[in-house]
Amino acid sequence: MPSEGPPVKPQSRRAFDLLVTHWRPQRALATLALMLALASAMTTGYLWTQREVTIAVNGLPFRFHTHQTSVAALLEEAGIEMHEEDIILPELDAPIQAGDTITVRQARPVTIEADGQAIELRTHSHTIAALLREAAINLKPRDKITLNGQAVSLETPLQPSASSNRSPSHRGGGRSTGQEDDPPLRIVVRRAVPIYVDDDGALATVYTTAPTVGEALRGEGIFLYLGDRVSPDLSAQVSTGTRIYIQRSKPVGISVDGQTIKTRTQEETVARVLAQEGVALMGKDYTRPEGDVEVTDDMKIQVVRVEEEVLIEEEPISFETVWRTDSELELDQQRLDQAGEEGVRKRRARVVYENGQEVQRMLEEEWVDREPTTKVIAYGTKIVIREMETPEGVIRYWRKMKVLATSYTAATAGKSRDNPHYGITSLGWKAGKGILAVDPRVINLRTKMYVPGYGIGIAGDTGGRIKGRRIDLGYDEGDLRLWYRWVDVYLLAPPPPHEQIRWILPSWP
Repeated sequence: MPSEGPPVKPQSRRAFDLLVTHWRPQRALATLALMLALASAMTTGYLWTQREVTIAVNGLPFRFHTHQTSVAALLEEAGIEMHEEDIILPELDAPIQAGDTITVRQARPVTIEADGQAIELRTHSHTIAALLREAAINLKPRDKITLNGQAVSLETPLQPSASSNRSPSHRGGGRSTGQEDDPPLRIVVRRAVPIYVDDDGALATVYTTAPTVGEALRGEGIFLYLGDRVSPDLSAQVSTGTRIYIQRSKPVGISVDGQTIKTRTQEETVARVLAQEGVALMGKDYTRPEGDVEVTDDMKIQVVRVEEEVLIEEEPISFETVWRTDSELELDQQRLDQAGEEGVRKRRARVVYENGQEVQRMLEEEWVDREPTTKVIAYGTKIVIREMETPEGVIRYWRKMKVLATSYTAATAGKSRDNPHYGITSLGWKAGKGILAVDPRVINLRTKMYVPGYGIGIAGDTGGRIKGRRIDLGYDEGDLRLWYRWVDVYLLAPPPPHEQIRWILPSWP
């Protein structure tokens, strides 16, 4: 079967035939094995000749195998970026031996903003103070420092590099410490500038880093109160030499309508303070102190609310009682001929109240609105003689009256036995049975009367305790019988003359 390939030249054909003639399968395999063995030996030799070293970057160690002979070549092979501020031990041109440790301390990138300039550097400083010395930046009193936006002091330690807390990672066949991920530290130095504060006449020079008037005052502990005036405005920017004027308000207390308003004011008079607080005076209202008085610190202002009221007052007018005799009406009988009625007296008064308390009452008019009606009582003067059967016989009497009866003897009359008047009545009679003590304004002395349970007696004595419708029954010594009760007594005929009769008996005792 003819070949479909390209024609073979005669010289090539002879060579091919010669190769085929000398080809032996055993010899080819041996050649291939020899080549593989040689490659393996070469690889093993390459690996065997590598040096194992340790690279410690910012305190983080890791192992590395290399054929490099110098520190610089090793770090470049490891992909570790270097800067002139970094500290590398041993030096870059030092040779490498197996088991060596290469120490790399990378400088931290820092940006410092001060005095209108931005300085970028790399540093090994551990504190803010050391860093500023390194940057030749001097601080003045009251200057302030921020680190990444946070207020710090000179003793504040700088943040460690992020790479010191991160494991290395492969990059492009080498290793990286990750330092390129560390953001640069940003330090801002804010210079304190002098400003001048006129606090209600008290002058002071203040150094501040605050951006505004309000923050500068607050930073210096200068407190503002309601009503204080500040120029320039609190939001105004502060610069060197700024002059701040504070006009202080005065603390004032206003007592009004049962409450106390505590406020502060720039007003000059009491009236203006009330207007400021919306406190209005109406009618006759007034203030203590008065409205035109100048305001002083801690002044107490009292608003007095004045109200007036017109009152109509009534007062009863007592009626009189008139007694009229009636000869047709029997003794000790009475008859109401006209009922008494009180009258009414009226007054119109104007009453002034201050804060709800009455302070003045003025009488404007007084009149009798209704006259009283006199009470008229008729009493009898007709004497009727009556008879009554008693154990002592039939008696004739002209008056019966109820009295409170008590009893006494000479010994109980209140006089000692050696008194010359002992046992002698007010009429000079000897006290004893049958002698009665009476109130002569009610029962005439020497009046004979009959007392049921006692008998006939005569009014022959008086006594300090015998008042009104009361009588004291006399007894002989050694024969006293105690009395204390109301009884009817009968005044025996004949009656005395009319002018000696008490027609209207008292109602007491």
